[in-house]
Amino acid sequence: QVQLVESGGGLVQAGGSLSLSCAASGLTVSRYTMGWFRQAPGKEREFVAAISWGGVSTYYADSVKGRFTISRDNAKNSVYLQMNSLKPEDTAVYYCAARGGPYTHYASRFEYWGQGTQLTVSS
Repeated sequence: QVQLVESGGGLVQAGGSLSLSCAASGLTVSRYTMGWFRQAPGKEREFVAAISWGGVSTYYADSVKGRFTISRDNAKNSVYLQMNSLKPEDTAVYYCAARGGPYTHYASRFEYWGQGTQLTVSS
């Protein structure tokens, strides 16, 4: 059974930093495209970042490029999202997702999802 468990969310002031973690079980993250998505109240789930199944390539939404960094630790079978220079508009529930195929930014093409972790950025 596949499980993705996010952690690290919380409340942070604008301009601050926070790191999210996604611990995987039931799959090997190095063999999957791993992604982070977010959903704010009243909005659709949107792509944030992804790392390819080979771990060579990373991809970012324009809104977070230069501020967020996705990484993976194969030994811990985990994926991370380092978030810097946070803005109030980054407030959302952040989800970790896994796809057994090449990179895409479409949420519907990711097969496995975590339960989400809340990030709130205060102004």
